[in-house]
Amino acid sequence: MQRIRLRYTKRGRLRFTSHRDFQRAFERALRRAEVPMAYSAGFTPHPKVSYANAAPTGTGSEAEYLEIALTEARDPERLRLLLDESLPAGLDIVEAVEARTSGLADRLTASVWELRLDGVEAADAERAVAAFNSAEAVEVQRRTKNGVRTFDARSAVASLESGTPADRPTDRPCAILRLVVRHVTPAVRPDDVLSGLSAVADLAPPVPAAVTRLAQGLFDEETGAVTDPLAPDREAATPEPQPAAAAAAAKAPA
Repeated sequence: MQRIRLRYTKRGRLRFTSHRDFQRAFERALRRAEVPMAYSAGFTPHPKVSYANAAPTGTGSEAEYLEIALTEARDPERLRLLLDESLPAGLDIVEAVEARTSGLADRLTASVWELRLDGVEAADAERAVAAFNSAEAVEVQRRTKNGVRTFDARSAVASLESGTPADRPTDRPCAILRLVVRHVTPAVRPDDVLSGLSAVADLAPPVPAAVTRLAQGLFDEETGAVTDPLAPDREAATPEPQPAAAAAAAKAPA
């Protein structure tokens, strides 16, 4: 059995697709591309697809991950092209590697988010960010199936910065927030951070924020960076260089 790990995107209008919608579209793409999928056992076999930490409905993403199991070996890049052609534009398969290490889900410990706040002055966003960062705790509420839950949105935020977009029209205010959030329980989402900014600084964007996940991976506590979760598989696939003497001996005639 071969395992392939894929990175895919949710762009444009397709950011409004739910995770279940994507699952259906992806399984159709697997059939169209004639991928030799491995299936689960039981009365209702399902293709062996493992999804990892899907983005909430309504948010865009450049870094969603999944893993598939095949019964026959396939070239990862060729497989990527076939699947990408079988999915609608906006749901794009942008990277594929053969799984050569374990624990992909364990390497998804943080996400980098970008929040575009149209109608918000950059100075107002900067003041709100400063208030949020200086707070020891920022309690917010979220409605769940078990009722309203109160939790701290500050402790999961590794960094929060504000700025202005390069494409901002000169006659309209717009602010950009860049956010690094650790994956904790309960999960802290970008809208929870916006609720926190409203609580500490009364920041209230006039229109819903456009939210995009730029990256997710292992969080480096020393540098504050979020590393590429597929890098270990690429490194494992790269053959180690042979010493010059060994290489010469291997080329020498018997």
